[in-house]
Amino acid sequence: MTMTKPAPASRPRVVKSDAEWRAILTPEQYEVTRRHGTEQACSSPLNAEKRAGTFACVCCGTPLFRTGTKFESGTGWPSFFEPVEGAVTEHDDRSWFMHRTEVRCATCDAHLGHVFPDGPPPTGRRYCINGVALRFEPEGTSDVA
Repeated sequence: MTMTKPAPASRPRVVKSDAEWRAILTPEQYEVTRRHGTEQACSSPLNAEKRAGTFACVCCGTPLFRTGTKFESGTGWPSFFEPVEGAVTEHDDRSWFMHRTEVRCATCDAHLGHVFPDGPPPTGRRYCINGVALRFEPEGTSDVA
């Protein structure tokens, strides 16, 4: 398992029981974030989101990606070339007879999507993220840092 930097010290780990996650998430959010599912391509309204702001974890509110790192990948999922520092962890994923790198929230361990080595400069990485795993916070409307 490969991991990026741990969650910032200012954000304590969020741990909930399965019942607690089910109580606060929609069925689709639960399926994707807690059971490592994938939403249907082109189904998220966040694909078209272009306002300045931050994309946060739907489970715990951790800031994950900033609008300035979002790009149109043509895949049908919100894509970013760089996460907020320390916001995500990366894990070896060998499911579905493939070898991929899974991306999870560093604070609550929610499954977000996968990262691929075919993104634009400056990182060359494409964080392909399920929109249902994200909550968009427009700039100036919250304390998301």
